[in-house]
Amino acid sequence: MSSSTLTLPQREQHRRPSTAAAGATSPTAPRSPWARTRYDLVIWLVLSDLFAVAVPFWLALLGGHLPLVWSATTVGITMVLIAWFLGALGIDAVEQALAHYGAPIYVRKEIVHNKYVVETLSKRGAIFVSETDEVPEGARVVFSAHGVSPAVHAQAASRQLLTIDATCPLVTKVHKQAIRFAKGDYDIILVGHSGHEEVEGTQGEAPDHIQVVNGPREVDTVTVRDPEKVVWISQTTLSVDETMETVRLLRERFPEMIDPPGEDICYATQNRQAAVKKIAPRVDLMIVVGSGNSSNSVRLKEVALEAGAGAAHRVDFASEIDPSWFDGVETVGLTSGASVPEILVREVVERLAEFGFDDVEEVRTTTEKISFSLPKNLRADLMAAQGADSSHKRREPAADHTC
Repeated sequence: MSSSTLTLPQREQHRRPSTAAAGATSPTAPRSPWARTRYDLVIWLVLSDLFAVAVPFWLALLGGHLPLVWSATTVGITMVLIAWFLGALGIDAVEQALAHYGAPIYVRKEIVHNKYVVETLSKRGAIFVSETDEVPEGARVVFSAHGVSPAVHAQAASRQLLTIDATCPLVTKVHKQAIRFAKGDYDIILVGHSGHEEVEGTQGEAPDHIQVVNGPREVDTVTVRDPEKVVWISQTTLSVDETMETVRLLRERFPEMIDPPGEDICYATQNRQAAVKKIAPRVDLMIVVGSGNSSNSVRLKEVALEAGAGAAHRVDFASEIDPSWFDGVETVGLTSGASVPEILVREVVERLAEFGFDDVEEVRTTTEKISFSLPKNLRADLMAAQGADSSHKRREPAADHTC
């Protein structure tokens, strides 16, 4: 594990405003338009003090390339990938399915909570539906990264649908915890947001044993059969601090409550929040790139304000940035939700430069090594079509993969 901290420049009247990139992500150019790398790429752009320099880069890793033009006083920019690999797993499944089977490919719910991703995949032939019964019988459907309940799997089977389960492995881990504790006849408290697809899928694994608690304010409403047989689990994209406060209050009521084996909140979410906490006290404004229905993006804005940012705004696109936000602002923090394509982050960086915020510094939290495969049946079809020496085998990250 490795980490580095952010050191912001001293504020001087002659300096331009600066941008601090919290858990920002590294650009590359894979097949798809949203161009996010699956592996750790840390890119330094060193620009001149005296004049604007156009810096073209070729990213040899993954065979990608990225031309960029930056204008600044003196900048060392490090953009660190955090957890796109997890979001890309579901997106990659849809991309690969479209390429291999052809359009249309149906997707139950949004594959990830990001407008740009959904719109782009729709243009390529993906059809997003709210429920399984909207998919024609016998058609092929991808289950989103948020996971589904056993009832949804059963419904798909009854309609003879060809399913591709792109559930995030971290969500699958929580499902398995729910099944295990339900078999042990525990009362299971699921800390999460009612109505969220992930919560619906997890609760569906053991509906008679699971009750959802949306946060600290609902702790007093919890009832259990046996205070000595209680366990808590959680949605993977929550605010770490709020979840721990909820758990603290639950434990006051149920001292024998046990913890889940391992952490449920995904490291993508935790690391982004940790980066934001480091930056927030030092910035006048935090901008979060992410969609309004993205739980982890919404939480990042909340975390920034709680950690001391002067103000915080969430945007889907650079065009949504309001110039009035920068009145009296000297330093801006920038981060993005775990499912945000790199192209959107780059556009925001470029937009900030137009307002004079072109001095970028980094914060890096945690380095982790992670590897996940495509869904098993999709991987098997791809390997059968392309041979055992296929690029769709298990992907191994480069050293120092940052999630």
